[in-house]
Amino acid sequence: MYSNLWLIPFFPLVGSIINGLFGKKIKNEKVIGGIATIAIFLSFLVSCQNFFRLLGDTEKVHQQILGSWMSIGILNVEWGFLLDPLSALMIMVVTGVGSLIHLYSIGYMHGETGFYRFFSYLNLFCFSMLMLVLGNNALVMFIGWEGVGLCSYLLIGYYFEKKSAGDAAKKAFVVNRIGDFGFLCGLFTLFWALGSKGVWTLNFVEISENAHLLQSGGLLVTVVTLCFFLGATGKSAQIPLYTWLPDAMEGPTPVSALIHAATMVTAGIYMIARMNILFAMSPTTMMVIAFVGAATALFAASIGFAQNDIKRVLAYSTVSQLGFMFMAMGVGAFTAGIFHLMTHAFFKACLFLGSGSVIHGMHHAYHHAHLHDDPQDMRNMGGLRKFMPITWITYLLSCLAIAGMPFFAGFFSKDEILWWTFASTRGSYLVWIIGTIAACMTAFYMFRSLYMTFHGEQRTDVRAKDHIPESPWVITLPLIILAGLATIAGFIGIPHAIDVAHVGNGIASFLDPVFGQAQQLHNIGIPEDLAHNVGLEIGLMCMSVVIGLIGIGGAYYMYMKKQELPAKFTGAFPGLHKAVFNKWYIDELYDFLFVNPCKKIGTFLWKGFDVCVVDGVVNGIGWVVKGLASGLRYTQSGFLHNYAMIMVVGVVVIVGYYIFG
Repeated sequence: MYSNLWLIPFFPLVGSIINGLFGKKIKNEKVIGGIATIAIFLSFLVSCQNFFRLLGDTEKVHQQILGSWMSIGILNVEWGFLLDPLSALMIMVVTGVGSLIHLYSIGYMHGETGFYRFFSYLNLFCFSMLMLVLGNNALVMFIGWEGVGLCSYLLIGYYFEKKSAGDAAKKAFVVNRIGDFGFLCGLFTLFWALGSKGVWTLNFVEISENAHLLQSGGLLVTVVTLCFFLGATGKSAQIPLYTWLPDAMEGPTPVSALIHAATMVTAGIYMIARMNILFAMSPTTMMVIAFVGAATALFAASIGFAQNDIKRVLAYSTVSQLGFMFMAMGVGAFTAGIFHLMTHAFFKACLFLGSGSVIHGMHHAYHHAHLHDDPQDMRNMGGLRKFMPITWITYLLSCLAIAGMPFFAGFFSKDEILWWTFASTRGSYLVWIIGTIAACMTAFYMFRSLYMTFHGEQRTDVRAKDHIPESPWVITLPLIILAGLATIAGFIGIPHAIDVAHVGNGIASFLDPVFGQAQQLHNIGIPEDLAHNVGLEIGLMCMSVVIGLIGIGGAYYMYMKKQELPAKFTGAFPGLHKAVFNKWYIDELYDFLFVNPCKKIGTFLWKGFDVCVVDGVVNGIGWVVKGLASGLRYTQSGFLHNYAMIMVVGVVVIVGYYIFG
């Protein structure tokens, strides 16, 4: 019944191979872009078929085994795919948003010399993410896990002739290897822990069925889950491994949208959700996850206040929103976390692609005027609403969604997270307070970006200001679709408190087969007295909306009504502004504590050990052999009388040894 699951990752893999091998010869951009876009769209169609089939199926867990991958002693790993509500939702997000980003890229990347290479990498990225979310065991997941890491390196460093792009790609690759080490440590420990109980498996279904063999709350399950969480902090850019994600802006804008919305950064969230039964068994790990998520949400939001590069503002917004998802996972609101992952994919993809539309228009204007101003600096923008009305309205709708305004998608998912942090059995008032403050900050800096870019006085150079065009349909159509989803998608998760039509929380019911068991076994949820306190839930919801409005109002007052205020504030607090603008000097701190010492150790091993010791030994032996050979070569003169004399001397020495010896 679900025998075509393998087609979902297969189509983008074929697209990647075709463009990678033959794209340079094809040359035609429409053909290259069409191949890549059709490939991922076919995956979307197959995903839709399986998703809707699963909706009407009473059995919610299905596996498709393609064959044996490896069998070594007690380890037997199969190539298999798992379809359940969680993976079904994820493949819809990856292929749906991925298809729109591919279509957008045809227009955005027009004229690039590496056009075929870009689309080959883009298809490969989607293939890797689909392998990650569809894998029925941890090793198949790890293939996708490493694949998205490789593709992020290739796409962030797409402009490899730029040093900053190459450095950003290497930074992403190295930082993620730290997280991968944690993932592997957790995997090995889990395999050994279950094996010691007689269950040697890496299959997710079997892990879930046998998790009860491990001691709930014990040291072993805490170590395993903390190791997995380290892996998640690398992929999903949480403290302390978040620094690679803002630098990923060096890649083309569609890459930023794909990394930040549909792939890569969602991998850590998905992995925790997939292994929710293990994490539910360790309250300690879940507390760590909740507080790290809250700290990341607040910290990244603070940095977003002072950034002027429109893509960098959105990058720190992603880090902050991922923090909200981790908060949800940490308090046991697994459904809310995945719900926010989905809504975030819609409005963040729209925001990034919207920023790309703006950059595309600014590039055109500067090229026309032969200027070299930064097309990504919001200080060079302003007043673009009249030139780019479609881009403006889609960006505005997405800003309303991320700010949590009723009744946009982010309102439902973000508010569900805050409700669980407040009321859940594993919630924390401190986490709720931090999350609420971060939500207010999010509304402020996102509308700051909207006002600086589209409203107010136009600050573009006078020679370019009248040459800013609206983007072509191939760019604006994905924006319109994503803005529509950012507006209405939240209604699949209507909270009980405002469910006046009694339609129910659709996404909670859909995902219950995945998360319900862990929540029931470990008493994770909203206590009965709070679950039926409609007044409290609506009160917190209204409070959240008011706080969002305060953030929006503050941005409007500072960047529209009293535009001199930001300059006065930075003048009054220059040290604070400089620290925030420079990202609290975390990169410099990491350089001092880790990067530079590693460089010094590497230099010592190179010049001190390799050159002096290893090369010294090797070269010394070579010099000895060369010296001996240089001396012995004189014995080979080629004259017969010399050889005769040597023979006589040899005979005399031998005879003398036997006589006198």
